[in-house]
Amino acid sequence: MPTYLVTGANRGIGLEYCRQLQQRGDNVIAVCRSVSDELKNLGVQIETDIDITTESIAQLVKRIDGKQIDVLINNAGIIEQVSLDNLNVDSIRRQFEVNALSPLRLTHALLNNLKTGSKIVMMTSRMGSIDDNTSGGSYGYRMSKVALSMAGKSLSHDLKSKGIAVAILHPGLVKTRMTGFTDSGITTAESVKGLLARIDQLNLENTGTFWHSNGEILPW
Repeated sequence: MPTYLVTGANRGIGLEYCRQLQQRGDNVIAVCRSVSDELKNLGVQIETDIDITTESIAQLVKRIDGKQIDVLINNAGIIEQVSLDNLNVDSIRRQFEVNALSPLRLTHALLNNLKTGSKIVMMTSRMGSIDDNTSGGSYGYRMSKVALSMAGKSLSHDLKSKGIAVAILHPGLVKTRMTGFTDSGITTAESVKGLLARIDQLNLENTGTFWHSNGEILPW
């Protein structure tokens, strides 16, 4: 029975990952800053009070005590609107820290828990696609997701010799708090169903691929 570690697990896509993985019988380590009632009710292993931007990452490593992780899902992230007219550099830095640097730091900290056959998931966004940018704006979010995708691509090369594959995944436009529960979005259930299909098909031959949850390969 494989073990999945999911960050940002208390709500939205992270919570749905935990729900669907638990339903199909996988072991789940749900990592979050604060636990929600919905997450508690799933009955999965919960590691709370973990902020991936801080040294609490070291506490997480101690808590799981060498347990093998078959799939590491770097899902935690934030979005803050930064326009050219309102160029908030502090916000851009904060989004880089949460969305790009922290997933890389966490992955590095957990390398000893990953073995041959393990998989790493970077939850990015097509808003981080340079070719797909037709509307501009969203400077902090777009730039941080480009950086996250590049980290995932480098990891796919650096870890291939260790037998570890990396997926760079866009969830689609999803009805979550992050998107203001947009009417044009898909449900978290639909998104995660597609995301898990991409993770299941991930191997060393397609490592480093930038996928939409629906299976489309996205442009860089």
